Parts: sequence; structure tokens; C-alpha cells
Amino acid sequence: MAFAGKKFVVTGGAGFLGGFVTTELKKMGVPEKSIFVPRSKDYDLRERKVCEEVSQKGDVIIHLAAKVGGIGFNREKPGELFYDNLVMGAEMMEAARRAGVEKFVGVATICSYPKFTPVPFKEEDLWSGYPEETNAPYGLAKKMLLVQAEAYRQQYGFDAITLLPVNLYGPGDNFDPTSSHVIPALIKKFYEAKKTDAEAVEVWGTGNATREFLYVEDAAKGIVLAAERYEKPDPVNLGSGMEISIKNLASLISSLIRYKGEIRWDATKPDGQPRRMLDVSRAENEFGFRARTDFKTGLKKTIDWYVAHQRSI
Repeated sequence: MAFAGKKFVVTGGAGFLGGFVTTELKKMGVPEKSIFVPRSKDYDLRERKVCEEVSQKGDVIIHLAAKVGGIGFNREKPGELFYDNLVMGAEMMEAARRAGVEKFVGVATICSYPKFTPVPFKEEDLWSGYPEETNAPYGLAKKMLLVQAEAYRQQYGFDAITLLPVNLYGPGDNFDPTSSHVIPALIKKFYEAKKTDAEAVEVWGTGNATREFLYVEDAAKGIVLAAERYEKPDPVNLGSGMEISIKNLASLISSLIRYKGEIRWDATKPDGQPRRMLDVSRAENEFGFRARTDFKTGLKKTIDWYVAHQRSI
């Protein structure tokens, strides 16, 4: 797809990932006036009429809007996470189809994979089991949007694609302890512990679970490349192809922050999915995406951003 002359709608475009996606679109030559970002305070995407209004504003829709959070947030609000994510996505895609939108880029989640998926996760393993229980409502809501995209392509010839990004991190992440993911949560914990000379930092779980992380700027590049070059129904993983245990992640963040105290693990709290690492070959083969940011470098940039902005967030 040539971007010249196209208008873009980026739902969630004012959020963490969305800001980098709109920046990447501009780098690709899309003028700012051709990018519409519906703000949640003005546009409730759970409402059909609102989605119909938003869909009239673009030739391409990149759907990033989501309700998300870490393990604690998923345990507390499973109903909201299921309903809000399912309805926002379903209504936006239906409105886009009816409006004659040329392309719909759905950004789903790694949480859609089964709890015990062979590592590295391949896209064809998506349907081989039930997701990890703490984030299953969120993961299944997003997976239903893949079904919708495939069904709409089959019945209506609608060009809808689905991307499956792994856990993101980077400058501007959500550091709210009630809803943040693991990297910003740990950065905040260790930074506060260093400031107060706390003798220990408590971390949920055993530390044995593993995760893969993708720097947010790399993720944005992958999404825009897919919008430009990918036109198939099959879902595509977006990741870095790395794997690190939560124990090693905590130690690395502690070291980068120069915290000298103890790390204590609360094994009464859940680990979440035992392992996560993606097979990222399809993204490279189909639209030339490969993550470029070294993990330690990305972590340091994230920590530096937090330290510079922590009084205002």
C-alpha cells in the first residue's frame, strides 16, 4: 500500500505505543493533518455510533486502543478487560468495513497464546490450548478480533490484518503501580527503594517465569511496515526473539539503577505464563521487520526517561 494521499486513523494514538506509531507514520511521509487520533475522553469506542464517526476519517485504521495492565490488574478486572477490548475492536472493525476503509490493522496481544505453548511461539500454535488464566479474558477478547478479521476477509474481501506484539517497554511507558507491566513496575520499585535506602524490594512470583520484550520504537516500525506491506489473513508475531527470566530482569534493572539492597520473591503471588518467546521469522519474511534495539540499551533509555520525568507522572 502506498501511503501517499492516504488518511490514517490511529485509535489509541495518544497512548504509549500510539505516540511512536504516529511519529513513524510521519517519518514515512504522512503529514500530521492526515493522521486522526480519537482521544478516549471524546470518543468512546465501545459505542457503535462513535466508531462509525471515527471510521469516516481515514482510509487506513490502525487499531491500538485497548484496556491493558499487569497481572494484578488482570486479576482485579477480568470482566472489563474482556468486554472493553472485545467491543472496541469488534465495533471499530465493523464500522470500518461499512465505511469502505481500505485497510484495518488490528494490534492484538501475546496473551492470546495458550498457557503451555512450545517455545518459541509460532503463530500456528495460537489455537492449541487455553491462555494463562490470569490474562485469559483479555487474551481471548483480542483473539476473537483475529477471527473477525479472517471472517470479514473471507465474506467481504476486507483487508484486515492482525499483529501479535510481545510485551513492550520504553520511554513514556505506564508507571502507575496499579496497572503497569513488569518493566515499568520494577523500575519504579527499584528507583523508589534506592531513594529511600530500603533494605529490600519485594517482587511478585518466583522469578522463574521468562518473558520477551520489544522496545516500543521497534514495535511502531513493525506496525507501520505491516500496514504498508502485509495483506494476508495469517496473524504475525512482532517481537525481538530474546528471552529473559523475571529473576534476571530484576537483577539487571537493580544493577542499572545501582540499587544495593536485597530482592525478595513473594512466591504466593502468580508468575503468569511460564515462558514467553516468539518465533519472529514470519514478520521478517513477509514485511522485512527485525527488532534493532539492544535490550540493555533500551532498558537504560527507559530508566533515564523515568528518572527525568518521575515527578510529573
